[in-house]
Amino acid sequence: MANNTSKTARASVRAGQAGASGALSVLGEFKYLIPLNGGKHVYVRNLTNGKTNRLATSSDAFIEEIRVLAGAGHAAKLRVELQALNAAHPGHGWDATEQRLVDAGVFEAA
Repeated sequence: MANNTSKTARASVRAGQAGASGALSVLGEFKYLIPLNGGKHVYVRNLTNGKTNRLATSSDAFIEEIRVLAGAGHAAKLRVELQALNAAHPGHGWDATEQRLVDAGVFEAA
């Protein structure tokens, strides 16, 4: 199977799985968002299609990716992750990112 992701992307995904004992045994341990560049970019791990995308948190593509996940029933977990990122990195603008998603109506349909 060909692998077209970068070494950095694979390392970031592995780092996000570090607390999951090397495997995704429980969905509660699955991290959807892996922050980059002080909150300016993020790897979004999508369970619905198995892909990990690197997106700017200020982009429409990010909003649509989160909308897909929220529509698939992951909205509550995503909000918890955004709030945890804001608590862990208060200067990175995660509260503003969450507000952009709320303003876009991403979590309303879920």
